[in-house]
Amino acid sequence: MKTTFIVVGLAILPFAGCTSKPATPSVNQQAALNGTLPYNPFQWKIITSSLNRRDSTMSTLYGNDIAVKYARSNPDHNYPTGAVLSLVTWAQRDDPHWFGAKIPASVKSVEFLTVAASPNQPAYTYENYQGSPLRKINLSDTSAVNARVDHLLSRRAAVMP
Repeated sequence: MKTTFIVVGLAILPFAGCTSKPATPSVNQQAALNGTLPYNPFQWKIITSSLNRRDSTMSTLYGNDIAVKYARSNPDHNYPTGAVLSLVTWAQRDDPHWFGAKIPASVKSVEFLTVAASPNQPAYTYENYQGSPLRKINLSDTSAVNARVDHLLSRRAAVMP
């Protein structure tokens, strides 16, 4: 009798771990960039990141090599000619793999700031992409553009060990 219970128990054991719930993918395809952009910021290095709990968004500031080198070695915001910054902002969602964690959901916007040479001071080119797929938004309000340029330039590089 004891042997029968052991044999039946061992026979049922492989089925105990079976589940009908399909595994969720570990790659977050929802957070991918879709649309035509002048650069792919995911190929650059991260300068800093932030969360906005009020809007339930998360943002990451990326930079090309010129921008990253400058941001990590200078406390001011006078980026040199050729520096390009990109702020990618996502909506947040719950992480299905980690209780209580938040991960990026869909992309809300991608902003680019390019520093060009100018006789007296740096000239900035600002571009904003929104929607799905991402499309360039033409902003006619110069005060709003200047506010976004100031916001991007004011972001300090994260200190990493």
